[in-house]
Amino acid sequence: MARVAVIDPQSATGEAKELLDAVQAGLGMVPNFIRVLANSPAALSAFLGIHGIAGAGVLDPQTRERIALAVAEQNACQYCVSAHTAIGRKAGLGNEEMLANRKGQSSDAKAAAALGFARALVDSTGQVSKAEFDAVRAAGHSDAEIVEIITHVAMNIFTNLLGKSTQVEIDFPKVDLNQFL
Repeated sequence: MARVAVIDPQSATGEAKELLDAVQAGLGMVPNFIRVLANSPAALSAFLGIHGIAGAGVLDPQTRERIALAVAEQNACQYCVSAHTAIGRKAGLGNEEMLANRKGQSSDAKAAAALGFARALVDSTGQVSKAEFDAVRAAGHSDAEIVEIITHVAMNIFTNLLGKSTQVEIDFPKVDLNQFL
């Protein structure tokens, strides 16, 4: 059971109702972590804003999901590993690739560099070395892509913190953590 209220979209009012209705229209469902965020319409609006901007960037949907999986596993957030496994499938990622992604690896060299950089960001709370920065750039990532990798790491750390601290119920097919650290 979640430590904070999980807002029912049917009984929500005001700005929370509008935001939850927009999520329902866009996804066809309202995930529990969004319902938890609805306790603060300002927090939900901020998350939806950065999520929308990040989704419109230059990183492809598969790389975004790879990053989400790597960060969720690294931060031991079962909610987010479960959610992004389901979303990753919809983005076209296979099971073996997603297992590798959770370890910070990929069969795609450019994606592997993004994941290595993402994991380094988490490990060092942003204090990545010049070598780590140079490696992601050498793999072909532009400055725009590097900024977006950082953005996706930050956004996923936020969702990991929310999922773990509130103990929100997993409403996706459950995926066990493997802790490949």
